[in-house]
Amino acid sequence: MAQDNSRIDIVNEVLELCILAYPVSPFIISLYKQYQQRGSLSKKQLEGLYGKASGITNILPGKLATLEALIKRMPNRFKSELPSATPVFEKDKVAGGMIDAVLEKYPQHKRVVFFKAKYDNNEVLTPNDVSELKRFMQVIEKKIGYRR
Repeated sequence: MAQDNSRIDIVNEVLELCILAYPVSPFIISLYKQYQQRGSLSKKQLEGLYGKASGITNILPGKLATLEALIKRMPNRFKSELPSATPVFEKDKVAGGMIDAVLEKYPQHKRVVFFKAKYDNNEVLTPNDVSELKRFMQVIEKKIGYRR
């Protein structure tokens, strides 16, 4: 299938003019090689090419205007912002207070020491665990008359 070679390639023409003007510029040479391999350049690369080409005195202003129009037509790509860091787990302050209150009166209470270990390791206390802690608090309040 024959390709339509009558189409004007402004980017290639500007690249060739830049190579003639800056023969030892590694930036222009790398852009030219990439354009030959891929057939296109990114928006930032085209902006860099436009900056180099605008310094050439014998380039036609129409070619620069066409290159500028190509750059403006390309979409802007922005990286989205990272989401704010929120803790995965938030400790239940009420449960922590109940654990501390029970351990204050009975520091060797095995079940509450187990809850304390779970609480300190950021493990979730189940509703059954919390109800058990509430029951322990009620027992302490009735027996000793302890109030928080």
